[in-house]
Amino acid sequence: MNPHISVPRQHSIPTSFGASSGAGSAGRGGSSLRMPRFFKRLFKFPQMDFEMAIWEMTSLLIAPKKVFKSMYYHNGQKQTKNTWHRPDPSFTYLLSFFLLLTALAWGLAYSPRFGSIIRISFMFIFVHFIGTSLLISTIAYFLIGRIFGPNGPAANLTGFRGSRTRRRGAAQGLFVQPGEKEQVEFGYCFDVSNRAFFPLYLHLYVVQFLLLPLLTRNPPNFFTTFLGNTLYLSALLYYTYISFLGYNALPFLHNTELLLLPILVLSVLWLVSLIAGWNVVTHGHGVEGLFWGV
Repeated sequence: MNPHISVPRQHSIPTSFGASSGAGSAGRGGSSLRMPRFFKRLFKFPQMDFEMAIWEMTSLLIAPKKVFKSMYYHNGQKQTKNTWHRPDPSFTYLLSFFLLLTALAWGLAYSPRFGSIIRISFMFIFVHFIGTSLLISTIAYFLIGRIFGPNGPAANLTGFRGSRTRRRGAAQGLFVQPGEKEQVEFGYCFDVSNRAFFPLYLHLYVVQFLLLPLLTRNPPNFFTTFLGNTLYLSALLYYTYISFLGYNALPFLHNTELLLLPILVLSVLWLVSLIAGWNVVTHGHGVEGLFWGV
């Protein structure tokens, strides 16, 4: 199910993440209307592209580069919308629905009480997914541009693929005024965090649920330790790599390969945990962390 990606038109009317639709409306206080228009889009379900969201979820596992390339063309390469953010919350809604189904499964299996299932559903969707995505997006919004932007410290490093001169373009969105140059949008950071969360969701909320009787064998042996620790390692590696791809797609950022450094740290910690026989599921209370606050 591969969505049609068309080449952006040069002179279409720009629309953006909650931004005003034209120069005239911008002149009549369009920037003050951006937030209300954004919230209105949250409930326009017939206009949401759930087919694209399903395709993105599938591609995130087998060809994640295609996801951000499709977002690039979908947004008109900043010639039609002047923004990198996709003002379509279908991906967030769809993943929230999957988390709701997963929470029902976890609750019925391990805490079959109505109140507990409601709390688990709330934690999975609004704390684990939405909450952490907002937190990481906020950190990225304030740091990524300052570190990897044209005037950031990463731009002065040499020997990286991104150290060459890159294209520059305008971007606008939440917390960014129309026409500003070379800005990392908060909406785009949230897009990246949401899509990076999907493989982590499959690893820790779906696969771990299916393997939990094996992963929690007492006492744990090397096989269960290797399986559990590798599952968590794979989830975090996917999250790191997809986050890197998201910010690497912005042409005005430099040396974004540095965002891959956590992969080295995580791999070393994984190897040390296997040598020490430390099981992240049992000794690290990985499953208890999912139920924190319930």
